[in-house]
Amino acid sequence: GLSVKPSTPISYLDPWLSDFDVFLIMSVEPGFGGQKFKMETLERIAVLRKKLDAVHAKARIEVDGGINAETGAACKKAGADILVAGSYIFNGSDLRQAVQSLKKL
Repeated sequence: GLSVKPSTPISYLDPWLSDFDVFLIMSVEPGFGGQKFKMETLERIAVLRKKLDAVHAKARIEVDGGINAETGAACKKAGADILVAGSYIFNGSDLRQAVQSLKKL
């Protein structure tokens, strides 16, 4: 897989669209948990999904940072395949319910 931070243009991935199985889009700055999801990530997901579809790549899009039931649903709608959730699951009052809310997406 190949990962990009929020400040890295999605076009940076263009040369490798057919070379990787997973593209991880960070929706927060890497380094510590609990950050708020950056809404501009949704457009980045949609752009990458269009680029992958255009070259018939089978790569999956993964999103990490600020994922909860609401942001996760928006990411899936934008074209994400995999969601990484930490704080939402482990800092909530009901771990099982948090996991189930994401599995339903």
